[in-house]
Amino acid sequence: MAKKGGRHNSVRSHAAGDVKVNKPSQGPSDDSFIVFSNSKKDSKPNKHNTSAISSATQDPDSLIGDAPKRPDVKKLIGGASWTGKLPVNMLSEHCQKQKWEKPEYTMSKISEGYSSMVILKARNPKTKELEALPPFKLPPTHKHLAIKPSPLEARHFAATYGLFRVCSMRNIHMMLPPDFRDLWKGEFENLKKEDKKQGRSWMYEADPFAVLREHNEAKAAADMKFGDQEKARESALSTRSTVNSDFKVQNVPRVWVEAPTIEMGKRTRSKVEDLVRKYTLWNPNGIKLSEFQQHSIIKEFKQLGFRQSHIEEAVQECKDREESLEWLLIHVPEDDLPGWALPEGYVAGVSMASSDLKKESVIKRLAEAGYSLDLCKQVIEKKTDEALAAEFLQNILISNTYSFTNTRPEPSEEKKMASEAIWEEEMSSLDAVLGNRYTRLSKDLCQILLEPEKNVSGIRAMMRLRKSQYYPFDVPTITIHADLPAYIRLSITKQSLIYVMENLLGEQMLYFIIDWIEQNFYRIMERPGKLREISTAASAIGETLPVRHRLLQAVKNPKALDPTPNTQSRNDWIRRQAHPKFQCQLQQRMALPAWKMRQTILDSVSSHQVTIISGETGSGKSTQCAQFLLDDRYDKKLGECTNIICTQPRRISAIGLADRVSEERFSEVGQEVGYIIRGESKVSQKTKIKFVTTGVLLRILQTSGGSLDDVTASIADISHIIIDEVHERSLDTDFLLVLLRDVMMKRKDLKVILMSATLDAGIFEDYFQNLGKVGRVEIRGRTYPVEDYYLDDIIRLMRLDNGTEMVNREEKGNELTETEINVGGIISDLPMRINYDLIIELVKEIDAELLSLKQNFGILIFMPGVSEINKALDYLRRIPNLHALPLHASLQSTEQRKVFPHAPPGKRKVIVSTNIAETSITIDDIVSVIDTGRVKETSYDSKNQVQRLQEIWASRAACKQRRGRAGRVRVGKCYKLYTRNVEMNKMPERPEPEIRRVPLEQLCLSVRAMGIREVNKFLANALTPPDNSAVDGAINLLRRVGALDGDQLTALGLHLSMIPVDLRCGKLMVYGTMFGCLDASVTIAAILTTKSPFILPPHEKKEEVALVRVNFAQGHGDLIADLRAFEEWIRMTNDRSIRQQEIRNWCFENFLSYQSLSDISSNKTQLLTSLRELSFIPSFPHDDKVMSYLNRHNSNISLIRSLCAGAFNPQMVRISFPEQKFAASYSGTVALDHEARTIKYFNEENGRVFIHPSSTLFKAQSFPGNSKYLAYFRKLATSKIFVRDLTPFNTYSALLFSGPITLNTTKFSRGGGRGIIVDGWLYLKGWARIGVLISRLRHMLDDFLARKIDHPELFSSLSSQDTSLSADANEVIDVVLRLVEFNGLDQ
Repeated sequence: MAKKGGRHNSVRSHAAGDVKVNKPSQGPSDDSFIVFSNSKKDSKPNKHNTSAISSATQDPDSLIGDAPKRPDVKKLIGGASWTGKLPVNMLSEHCQKQKWEKPEYTMSKISEGYSSMVILKARNPKTKELEALPPFKLPPTHKHLAIKPSPLEARHFAATYGLFRVCSMRNIHMMLPPDFRDLWKGEFENLKKEDKKQGRSWMYEADPFAVLREHNEAKAAADMKFGDQEKARESALSTRSTVNSDFKVQNVPRVWVEAPTIEMGKRTRSKVEDLVRKYTLWNPNGIKLSEFQQHSIIKEFKQLGFRQSHIEEAVQECKDREESLEWLLIHVPEDDLPGWALPEGYVAGVSMASSDLKKESVIKRLAEAGYSLDLCKQVIEKKTDEALAAEFLQNILISNTYSFTNTRPEPSEEKKMASEAIWEEEMSSLDAVLGNRYTRLSKDLCQILLEPEKNVSGIRAMMRLRKSQYYPFDVPTITIHADLPAYIRLSITKQSLIYVMENLLGEQMLYFIIDWIEQNFYRIMERPGKLREISTAASAIGETLPVRHRLLQAVKNPKALDPTPNTQSRNDWIRRQAHPKFQCQLQQRMALPAWKMRQTILDSVSSHQVTIISGETGSGKSTQCAQFLLDDRYDKKLGECTNIICTQPRRISAIGLADRVSEERFSEVGQEVGYIIRGESKVSQKTKIKFVTTGVLLRILQTSGGSLDDVTASIADISHIIIDEVHERSLDTDFLLVLLRDVMMKRKDLKVILMSATLDAGIFEDYFQNLGKVGRVEIRGRTYPVEDYYLDDIIRLMRLDNGTEMVNREEKGNELTETEINVGGIISDLPMRINYDLIIELVKEIDAELLSLKQNFGILIFMPGVSEINKALDYLRRIPNLHALPLHASLQSTEQRKVFPHAPPGKRKVIVSTNIAETSITIDDIVSVIDTGRVKETSYDSKNQVQRLQEIWASRAACKQRRGRAGRVRVGKCYKLYTRNVEMNKMPERPEPEIRRVPLEQLCLSVRAMGIREVNKFLANALTPPDNSAVDGAINLLRRVGALDGDQLTALGLHLSMIPVDLRCGKLMVYGTMFGCLDASVTIAAILTTKSPFILPPHEKKEEVALVRVNFAQGHGDLIADLRAFEEWIRMTNDRSIRQQEIRNWCFENFLSYQSLSDISSNKTQLLTSLRELSFIPSFPHDDKVMSYLNRHNSNISLIRSLCAGAFNPQMVRISFPEQKFAASYSGTVALDHEARTIKYFNEENGRVFIHPSSTLFKAQSFPGNSKYLAYFRKLATSKIFVRDLTPFNTYSALLFSGPITLNTTKFSRGGGRGIIVDGWLYLKGWARIGVLISRLRHMLDDFLARKIDHPELFSSLSSQDTSLSADANEVIDVVLRLVEFNGLDQ
């Protein structure tokens, strides 16, 4: 139709008033176009026809009435002196000469006047059929020229324009009246020039009917070509199945052949898509792609089969290539996706199952226009009438451009009749003009066969026009029906509606709508506009733009110190000094070696920004230095602006020092002196000295905001920072030193004091030399002599009778007795690990010696770990006169404090400790130390990618510290359970810094959480920088676990950075809180950070123990077995009707360690405390309603397995099943379980791996919940590579909780696969859009985690402060839960 006079220029809108009508006369209704004719063949109009024609020329406010008096035509048209021909006559003569039919004219009444167009007709010389051209219409920009005050003038103008269209190459304009002559050479000529520039010169051909016939012939040829292509396509589809069967075997890589298939039920997918459109957040950090990046992506994606306009929209909204691809797969409708992105066997169309066939057919008709089927179902429930439903859908389509009121007044009867009259007029006109292309489907509905311009592809397109209630002052309902993607049809509809609303409202418009669509059909096809603009109608729920949430907590920095002198604190200090008890404590302090160096320390701190104080154990540096500084500030009247922080590596050190210093200053803990540790705090506004664990100070710096200025501001109220035990080189201490060195560049008034028990201070001096000269103070220790006994000496002592004097080897020279000759053999016969019998006998020997001397002093035993402590205590507590106590970091503070008081009367205090007692704390009554020489040190196995505690020889420096504990109060003895040769040749001089021997994921995450992007550069400034490869590996792992998205910190990463546990355990607890299985998740984390409650069985009991564990596991894996055993133990422990002995018997029968279960319970309590401190869970643990909500899914084993899989990622194994075998049975053929030995397992790093024999899945023949993978926590390399601590999980668990999702965009024929790749190595066959939907669900979960920063109650209760936020989060979580539980299917 474009070749018949239409244009697609922009136009101005016209307003029009309401149309009123009297009761119409009988006969045909008025058409929108009143047709005039000069044909002599027409019969003379009767009275009724004359009335009808006359009515069309009058104001619509009075369509029926007397006709006005006919004016003098020549004077009206040509002027008072015009005697020549008039345009209408000239056009009629031209048509007669060309043997065309007499011209006909349309007439429209608008508010400004009248407008008319001419219609030319002629008979085809071959077919003799009457052909009609569309009305010759001016473009919208010149539409005002056609508006005339009377119908007569409007008709002559139309005739002039018609003459110009067919005779512009002739100079007949000289025969026209003056006004029309000017138009011809003026506006009309300009129009022609513009049309020629636009390639529309065919509009001015002398024979427009020849042009029409050429167009029809070209269209017929295109239709034939299209039909041939359709037949070829159908033929190809019919043979595709046979071709593919051979093709797949030959060309598809094995990884795709063996890959599991993912499916998503229709209802499930609809729900997920709704969530994605409702909550998804694209490019949350607002990253803009460069022009080069955009160009590269557009070029690549065009080759993948996407439309350029869609790609351009995607790259404007997305941060990178991957997100752009996801955006396209989400927003581009299925019927316009490239073939590789569709599932195999995909068939476009609408399919429903309904018992209401009438309703079903209505929904189907509505959906055929391109609207979402689900949306149509929703609308038809509200608007049962099809016409109203169609109008409602159309309003939704343009709702983001125009707003509509939901309620409008019912039109009056007069307006209804006027509307119907105008509609009927237009129907008649369309029938006359379009002929066979027009079909009247019902009274208010017609169908038009479209003839788009440039229809080279031969698309057959139809449009339907349905009368609206307020037509023509409302747009009619427009629908496009063509073999095109739904969103393109909707885009054509929407753009045509906008055109109508801006230009045609109030006029007779149907023909112009058809013409505009035909002119713009292919333009819209090629550039259909933004997908978002039709998203409200293309789906059942429109896409919203979620609010971006910054991953920053509100930080309130303290006020800076005011150095103004204040006498009040000094006066209080002077009064306190006068008290007798204070003077008594002062005398004791003055006896310490540190007191002699008091002024030296003060001078060094005053003169240097950094001071290093070295002092041996017992010198008093830990208790006295902070007091020296505070007293000096009191003397200078600066007590009010003094705030001293003293960091300690362990909680017990911080508590013990706070107690001791408070006692020395005649003050209660929490007043002038206090402490802050994880989970416990005793400070007040008056506190001047705070003993804190290193992690507490780091937490203050980490949560400051990130920049150096923020970090500096976070400690603006601190005057001195003392870092004690700096020689231990813990990870936290090294991290703190890096931060403080930068802060001190900004704060020149900040004083930092480093205290070390060793004399290797040179490394610290070099580190801080850029701040100026570093002060150094050395304090001599005040210790008593300590006598050493090595293992050979101890054996010699133990083999001699009691009371026999022991003679040192050195004193005896070369004279060796027969007993001594066998010492080497005895040592070689001793077990390689700790000899508990030797320790017990040695304790008895020491106790007897001290008893004989009538001394009530204690014994300190150093053990490598908690399990060894517990085992030793079991032996020691069998000795009646011993008061045996444990000491390790896992104990509660109250339990740790028990080691300081003296033993009860008649008892000997024996403390069994880890290396926690080496430094910082002083137990005054220890005179004997038993040193096993062993320590459990954190190390990282890079191959297994697991952090573990390994028992190794302690360093010589550490053993020296242990030895010094025996000489604090009197001459002591140290019994070393190792030889001199071991000490000199196997023990290192000092421990390796933690930063070089532990995984750096937690450290890198902490650095990144502070806002530092260049982690490598930051850690290169450490005292002992880690390897770059270790840092790069840590960053890569953080990306894989979801803590980082590229270089951006995710909400999950922010939370993990604040939870002080292994990343995997922290991630499991975060997931457990989100998904309502907190207790189970924290229990498993506690088990993993302790050990399995099942004992290591003797060889003859292995099968029996394995059977017990399998019964607990029920096929769900090792961790579920441990979890269920612990839960049963807790149930029995909480049941007061069950005696303690019965519980112990139950543990014995089920091969469970009661002590391990107790340790797990203690560890679990600490982990829950950590979560409460971070406000991740509520701080009121006894609120049954809250805890019940947090554990609402605690019994959902499928969910727990999935969360374990996500927490342990990337530690996972792919299960490779052998070919399925079947067996005949009475009920038919049944599938047989696979033999365990035929099932193979593969991981990413090692290829084939094996299940450890101790695992509950070692003999598994099948796995629950259609599991295709196993998650493991530990990996062992012996003769083979074994995995243990296993949990099976299904494909949707892998998709939702594993590594990054990438889409395979290569078709099978190119050697690739049609599906999804998870974490770079797990291949899943299926629809690419499923991968994108799951990827977006992941982003939603991270977004809700981000919101939890501002809403700590989120995930903790249904009734949070923001109930809508909780409801939103629960909606997403419920969908994820169903996906995991039913593996994506509808259930």
